[in-house]
Amino acid sequence: MANTATDKTAAGRGPWYGFATPLLGKTVRWASRVTRHGGSAFPGKVVERVDPTFLRRTLAQLPLGVILVSGTNGKTTTTRMVAMMLESLGLRVFTNPTGSNFTRGVVSALLNEVTMGGRIDADIAVLELDEAYAVQFVAQVRPQYALLLNVMRDQLDRFGEIDNTARLLGRVAEATTRAVVLNREDPRIAALAELAPVDTRASYFGLSRALRRYFPTDDDMATTVALAAAAPAPQQTPAAHVTPADVMLTAVGDHRAQMIIDGQEYESEVKLEGVYNLYNAAAALAVVRAVQQDLRSPDMIGRAASTLPTSRRDGFVMRAQHFAGAGTAQLLDALAQVTPAFGRGEVIDVHGSPTELLLVKNPMGFRLALASFPPDDADTMICINDEYADGRDMSWLWDVDFTSLKAGGVAAVSGVRAWDMALRLAYDEVGVDDVDTDLGRAVAVFVARNPGRRKHIYCTYTAMLAVRAYLAKIADVADAGVGK
Repeated sequence: MANTATDKTAAGRGPWYGFATPLLGKTVRWASRVTRHGGSAFPGKVVERVDPTFLRRTLAQLPLGVILVSGTNGKTTTTRMVAMMLESLGLRVFTNPTGSNFTRGVVSALLNEVTMGGRIDADIAVLELDEAYAVQFVAQVRPQYALLLNVMRDQLDRFGEIDNTARLLGRVAEATTRAVVLNREDPRIAALAELAPVDTRASYFGLSRALRRYFPTDDDMATTVALAAAAPAPQQTPAAHVTPADVMLTAVGDHRAQMIIDGQEYESEVKLEGVYNLYNAAAALAVVRAVQQDLRSPDMIGRAASTLPTSRRDGFVMRAQHFAGAGTAQLLDALAQVTPAFGRGEVIDVHGSPTELLLVKNPMGFRLALASFPPDDADTMICINDEYADGRDMSWLWDVDFTSLKAGGVAAVSGVRAWDMALRLAYDEVGVDDVDTDLGRAVAVFVARNPGRRKHIYCTYTAMLAVRAYLAKIADVADAGVGK
């Protein structure tokens, strides 16, 4: 692979005590679990301070390098899609599966996988990075591939306006060594192709013109509040696309998607919930194909294998050849097996009621979630917190159209910012039965009502963790490994 020798030389410059870093990190992880202090990323925070080169040295062992996934919406689910597809197609994959998308979260995930000698048994890493921490990551590790999804208004207190977020992702494009895969429909993302190094190719995932209204960019956003204050604007016919998309989503249905790949239309089933995840699926396919393209180049597998110890080369070559030889139908079969990430359309059975946890953290995500989960025959709850991981600035709630909830109303609103949410719903004339800032108490009341009826719980990140923790006391909830 390009830059492997250089990266390995640089990666070897660790502290003299670097051999002990895995033992230190694993000990801190064990202690934090026993004492229930520090959270899942705490070991990574300690290791980053003690041995700042651990991340770079460890990831330099991977013969196929790193796929970095970032953007405002869809990072966790898309990362899961890419990782599961690569594994289904034969590669050994390291990933940060819990959504802990700061660099310390990646380090903590590595500590779960490395041996005491610092060895990691993987061919490639698929890593979700928060937009700001992605910049810190690429300052240490140059990814071979970057999948950049979108730029929307999100956590304005951290990132400022979206042009600043685009600049952060531009730093990722500048650092990527083999291929950047970009959202053709987001003009700020598509423009990042110009920042990629000369030897780094750009490819795109996109939408047919008929589907663009389902997936608005930030510039397309308008709410009931904004529309009421503005005169109707004339409809404009979008210009024809001139940039070809490697994977183009052309039709969406119930757990089904149609895509054009290599000029041929394919249809695929997906287990994931929500129409927005069908576009994430197109993104995942595009970056998997970018890796395939490289491994189909003459001698590429051999060059990647040469970076490994002799004992590991034959096994890697067999896996890489199997992956490179997979056809489009096999890629779609792998996609069809991907299951939802925790809190992203996850369904938990609570006393016979299918209860869906729906993470919402910005206007587009909330809009698409509302469109994907019709409120008919379901009770609705909204939980809004404003912790650091959620973003302190909740003004984005005013950019969401809640009128689809008018007919049935909202059964409960909770979280730190429950009253702000209730006020926003009132402006869209959506009735609310109960407002309670005590999230545990509110969830208990909500899930107990109407036994057997489907329930939707829309929640920000920390609210989602709290809801899952409560539901785990009364129902079977999978361990997401996210700590306290």
